[in-house]
Amino acid sequence: MTQDIAASILCRSTNNWSERMKTIKGPSLHLAQFSDAAAPFNSLPAIAEWAAQTGFKALQIPAWDERLFDVGLAAESQAYCDDIQGALSEHGLVVSELTTHIFGQLVAVHPAYDSMCDNFAPTALRGNPQARTAWALEKLEQAARASRRLGLTEMGTFSGSFAWPYLFPFPQRPDGLIEAAFDELARRWLPILNACDEQGVNLCYEIHPSEDLHDGASFERFHALVGEHPRCNILFDPSHFVLQQLNYLDYLDIYQERIRMFHVKDAEFNPSGRQGIYGGYTSWLERAGRFRSLGDGQVDFKAIFSKLAQNDYAGWAALEWECCLKDQEDGAREGVEFINRHIINVTSKVFDDFAGAAVDRTQIHAMLGIA
Repeated sequence: MTQDIAASILCRSTNNWSERMKTIKGPSLHLAQFSDAAAPFNSLPAIAEWAAQTGFKALQIPAWDERLFDVGLAAESQAYCDDIQGALSEHGLVVSELTTHIFGQLVAVHPAYDSMCDNFAPTALRGNPQARTAWALEKLEQAARASRRLGLTEMGTFSGSFAWPYLFPFPQRPDGLIEAAFDELARRWLPILNACDEQGVNLCYEIHPSEDLHDGASFERFHALVGEHPRCNILFDPSHFVLQQLNYLDYLDIYQERIRMFHVKDAEFNPSGRQGIYGGYTSWLERAGRFRSLGDGQVDFKAIFSKLAQNDYAGWAALEWECCLKDQEDGAREGVEFINRHIINVTSKVFDDFAGAAVDRTQIHAMLGIA
């Protein structure tokens, strides 16, 4: 490299950020809240037709929902996966990601939640936590193989929870309780992370209250225990941070290298003299912290989409609709417009290029007074 070329590159190095930014893909639709026994939400082809007409470009498929997807068959059959992609492509759609939240929830279940979590497992496994967990781990491994067959690189999940009932430290937590919970959590997840690595898939934990991975500190604890596994990543959903009163914009910067999936979901937090973060066991309608349709809550999505563009997020923006007030189809239709309006089509130019000038090393030295 000549000195003049090197000087030119040095002179323009402050502008190189524009070359690495990527435009976020979207909107995708997370189907978990839309799958239903009634048409058009009772089959993947029917949902695909409706979603395309609504304006979505991709579908995020819940791998546990047998009405839409057979994860065991997808793990073994390329033909089945090709058929799934073909059914979507007929409507101009693609699969953005698979999600495995229900399987992940069953990896780690505190006994207090056994009976409720049993409803997520096959009938024959209910009342047998060990068999239920083994089944969930098998399904997660299948979902990783299915993701590879579908050409996907990210997969969303929940961590499950051993320690959540002990969130507030009174009565005082005994020494070693949290450590033992996270040691076991890491032990159970490490084989799945390795399986994901074999398939070239990033496992993205949704950071979520009720899960042991519910904020940055808990994710860091887990991440360290799995040896900072390269496939251990994050599904970012700002609505859960509003309800926790966690600074989600700082979070985007702190964990930018780990954030590989994005749920676009709104929320609001309106504390009163009667309740705050914990909600007083009230219904979703009456809670201080509530999930809302996009644009109806308090999340600063303009700042979030700017941060994600700046931080080179290359994945999808997937609408996850949850609202205690608005109809879901209205929320989906409005959500498409909302996401399209917030996606930043990143620039390929630097706005002050017109004022730039190539200079050689001698001129640079002269500008700095260097002999």
